[in-house]
Amino acid sequence: MKQLGQVASIRMGYPFRSRLEHDAMGAIAVVQMKDIDDASLLHVEDAVRVDLADVKNHHLIRSGDLAFRSRGRTNTVALVSAEIGPAVLAAPMLLIRPIAVLPAYLRWYINLPATQAVLAGQAEGTSVRMISKAALEALEVPVPSRRKQQLIVEVSEFAAAEQGLLEQIARERKRLADGVLMRYARNAR
Repeated sequence: MKQLGQVASIRMGYPFRSRLEHDAMGAIAVVQMKDIDDASLLHVEDAVRVDLADVKNHHLIRSGDLAFRSRGRTNTVALVSAEIGPAVLAAPMLLIRPIAVLPAYLRWYINLPATQAVLAGQAEGTSVRMISKAALEALEVPVPSRRKQQLIVEVSEFAAAEQGLLEQIARERKRLADGVLMRYARNAR
């Protein structure tokens, strides 16, 4: 086991000093908590765009980074899996940049219900619960070999795909049953 701070660098998102004003011609996309859906997928197509004169290269998000929701009811991460162009992560989100672990493995581990329970126990605040950078850095993470990490990611993706197919089958089965029952109701005498 290693602490997350040993296998990834963690930094606070970009600190905007005022309310964000969307500029359709803005060169920089701003990733906010609203840009991560309930399945922990990142959607930047509708992200607010701005022009930032003082943005430094280390503020920019890149493929393989993880966007961590430090506030709110869930503290999951989303993987930046493709090149999204110039973008920054807005504070209070935290940017996790894996160093000694596969990004997809780290996403899987942080999003596990057991890990989420550990993080919930570390949350501070009364009305709005927040995970601090220090608490995230101290999170214990098992670090198997890269090959095992890759296998874990692949099995996890297969399990998620299976779950999606099972849900689709259940929806189709219900639709079919409703159709049969409707025909039966219309033809009942």
